[in-house]
Amino acid sequence: MLYYLAVTLYVFVCLLLLLVVLLQQGKGGDIASAFGGGSSQTTFGARQGATVLSRATTVLGALFIIGALGLAIYGTRGPSSVVGGMPGPAPAQRPATTPAAPSGQPASTGAGTSQPAPSGGQPSTPQGGSSQPAPAAPQGQR
Repeated sequence: MLYYLAVTLYVFVCLLLLLVVLLQQGKGGDIASAFGGGSSQTTFGARQGATVLSRATTVLGALFIIGALGLAIYGTRGPSSVVGGMPGPAPAQRPATTPAAPSGQPASTGAGTSQPAPSGGQPSTPQGGSSQPAPAAPQGQR
């Protein structure tokens, strides 16, 4: 709620700043001064005291910058997503079953069973280890 009030106030300040800048009288108002035809007083404008419009421009410009920085900082502290506050989907329920034995191995029936030694003189791998051969080492480039 406070964020929307701040944004509304910021837009109001922006519109007022636009209006105040457009209401001010330009310095060196004729076209000749734009092309070097005027004197230095006409080009740079005569030194004037601070008018109500120039003071309002200064104040509204400062509010514009402070409001932009404030809204930028406040906007980065919000949720990172539109659905940031929504609960995620419920985890899928798996049926409680015993794990199946891998293919090629007999299912264990309890203590006291032993696995046969592999044939061919290869060393046996520990329980749960991989019986696949190690990948070949990469060959050197020619």
